[in-house]
Amino acid sequence: MRVKMIVTDLDGTLLRSDLSISERTVSALNRCRAAGIKLAYATGRGSGSENVAPAEMFDGRIINNGAVIFAGGVKYSRTMNYQEIRPFLFACDKRGFKVTLQLEGMYYSNFDVSESWEHIKNFKIVDFERHELDTEKIVMYVETPGDEAFIRRNLTENMYLSVARDKLGMIMHREATKAKALAELARFWGIERSEIAAFGDDLNDIDMLDYAGFGIAVGNALDEVKAGAAYICGSNDDDGIAEWLEENII
Repeated sequence: MRVKMIVTDLDGTLLRSDLSISERTVSALNRCRAAGIKLAYATGRGSGSENVAPAEMFDGRIINNGAVIFAGGVKYSRTMNYQEIRPFLFACDKRGFKVTLQLEGMYYSNFDVSESWEHIKNFKIVDFERHELDTEKIVMYVETPGDEAFIRRNLTENMYLSVARDKLGMIMHREATKAKALAELARFWGIERSEIAAFGDDLNDIDMLDYAGFGIAVGNALDEVKAGAAYICGSNDDDGIAEWLEENII
């Protein structure tokens, strides 16, 4: 297989259930990188992703579901304008949603974020009416079909909703997807989509696996992800990525 770039999701894919990366997987990735293959990750996480996937392991990083790319000192971003999203924030606040905005590693929320995520310390409780910063991602839990329908009704044409398997809803700019960010990163490095191997497990990985020349679903992936993948490897807890790389690349 002619692969010049490997990109992987983090949670449920590269990371094991305890949020660690196995020594076997680190070794396989390092061997690929030593052979000149570019390594990147694409995650719904924000800048805190570096806490579980050290930046020095990778040539490029796609965070906030495609809203931001870091590669070789270059930063690419697709943010949502605060004036455009303000009516949406008002509607969600009125309905009682706990809403968090993310921008450049900072969290802005209408509630105490540490109540839901103890590890997050860099947040501010704000009044959305006075908040005047654009945002990379809006986050809230989508507990019921009614919640999801309400959110979708109030989105603007420049926004979209992605709901993960843990019911975490992520609202991003319509241009901020893993596939679009991956395409941008590939252009930056001069790599064809046919030369990319991508790994994922959740709904927000489907477009990325479809874009890549080699789309691989890990064994623990959702059925919808497996259905569209070209390959299925072992699970995140069974060194699935390492096994596939050893058999097909290394």
